[in-house]
Amino acid sequence: MSKTVALALGSGGARGYAHIGVIDALTARGYNIVMVSGCSMGAIVGGFYCSGRLEEFRDWITRLKYLDVLKLVDVSLLSSGVIKGDRLYNRISEMLNGQLIEDLAVPFTAVATDIIGKKEVWFQRGPLQHAVRASAAIPSLFTPVADNGRLLVDGAVLNPLPITPCVSAHADIIIAVDLNADVPLPEDFHPDAAVKESDKKAWFNGIVDKAGQWLENKTSARKDVDENLGKLEMLNEVFEVMSASLTRYKIAGYPPDLLIKLPSDACEMYEFYRADEIIRLGREVADMALDAYEAGHSSLYGERMG
Repeated sequence: MSKTVALALGSGGARGYAHIGVIDALTARGYNIVMVSGCSMGAIVGGFYCSGRLEEFRDWITRLKYLDVLKLVDVSLLSSGVIKGDRLYNRISEMLNGQLIEDLAVPFTAVATDIIGKKEVWFQRGPLQHAVRASAAIPSLFTPVADNGRLLVDGAVLNPLPITPCVSAHADIIIAVDLNADVPLPEDFHPDAAVKESDKKAWFNGIVDKAGQWLENKTSARKDVDENLGKLEMLNEVFEVMSASLTRYKIAGYPPDLLIKLPSDACEMYEFYRADEIIRLGREVADMALDAYEAGHSSLYGERMG
């Protein structure tokens, strides 16, 4: 008889693609995922899985190149986020097709942060596309989501690894996936460094060009946009450090039975054109973690806690 699993999927930008590989590893071994909670990209992947549309999402993201990702960016330097996110979430909404959380085949919780009320918000009912957009609204990068007097941003501001919702599932085991772990990349994981660096430059220059074109004075705008994006990169670094610290705190308060650890340097948070590579990494790390867990002990990438 297969074991039931409540799965907590953490935040981490493009590293969140690894969640798909983790789900692949679990289902291949016969584990029955009976509940998912997620934050940020963990909410997006978890939402697609619980709605039965994960393969459609996988097919889309694995075909995205960096120029395709760039086309999804709608720059808005006058809003409270550099990117409005309408193009991206319109595509996600099309795939989710009005799905309600309460109608999902697998129970699901998306965690966001109300920055006015200074508290977590758990979405367990209502439109799925609204919940995942709010959960993934990274501060300073994506425009916050207005919701009945609340202003919602990325759940990682308060809870980058939402284990607590999994407790009520009464599953055989709780598995949490940390995308910000201080562990090395597997020895056989060798991304093409040259291609990676050129993609980063293309991404950055593309954002600068799009923002510069949007502003009236393109000549003077270039310096302003460069400076703004430099500040954004610093904010992202601060956000990731904060998320890693909060994750450790959440794990200490609600330790899962198994903590799967993905290296924080697997990719940059904005490298959404590396889906195939990161999904494979997630599968590899999960398999190593599960091998050890099933043998009754911990490993570098899987800490047995329960």
